[in-house]
Amino acid sequence: MQRPVIGIIGNQYLIDGHYPAHTGGKMNSEAIAAVAGCMPLLVPADPRLVSVPELLTCCDGFLLTGGRPNVHPSEYGEDVTEAHGEFDQARDAIVLPLVRACVESGQPFLGICRGFQEVNVAMGGSLYPEIRDLPGRQNHRMPPDGTLEEKFALRHEVKFTPGGVFHRLMGAERVMTNTLHGQGIKRAGARVVIDGHAPDGTPEATYIQDAPGFTLSVQWHPEWNAAADPVSRPLFEAFGHAARAWAQGQAVPVAAI
Repeated sequence: MQRPVIGIIGNQYLIDGHYPAHTGGKMNSEAIAAVAGCMPLLVPADPRLVSVPELLTCCDGFLLTGGRPNVHPSEYGEDVTEAHGEFDQARDAIVLPLVRACVESGQPFLGICRGFQEVNVAMGGSLYPEIRDLPGRQNHRMPPDGTLEEKFALRHEVKFTPGGVFHRLMGAERVMTNTLHGQGIKRAGARVVIDGHAPDGTPEATYIQDAPGFTLSVQWHPEWNAAADPVSRPLFEAFGHAARAWAQGQAVPVAAI
């Protein structure tokens, strides 16, 4: 049977600092293929090259990946500061309307890190430019040194809403995750349900209330060690199930998870 196609949102990158490219991490493609059981397709996130209607037609779901550039603060009504870091407004122009279209139709998506933040902004929410500067917050950024294993190591607990979507999916109310982000949710967007928090109160897991399809997003990076990690695997398996259902003409609402 033909595998569902998952559009993996790519990022702009300069190879050797000179050659422009659209890139995606291997671990994203591997998680989609090996754990979700779908076909990964890298999307060049630039409105000059692709359109939201085209993507909705050729894909059965979308992986909204992490990325170094952040959502431009003009998208949530704030001024640019140095703390906001780098931007990719071409990606903003594709992903924000794509999220809204998927929420409306029921086409599944899974948001990761920047993708988690994109979903909140797409629904009218806002972001803190640098959460480690907030009183009482941890430094959630990627450790500057060490191997990949050390950078993606489990660093803090996430507590889910008892009996909520993520609790049911994971079979646990508390899990350990990695953390590699600087920004975070400031104001939740319309219908954005925060279903998990880090110990310092930082939102870590969300879904869209009353959406007809799969709308889960997480602030951590479940694509790392996805096949073996007990937190990552059920997330990608559920996403794959939703994509297969969509390919067969059905949407899987959050309530069914």
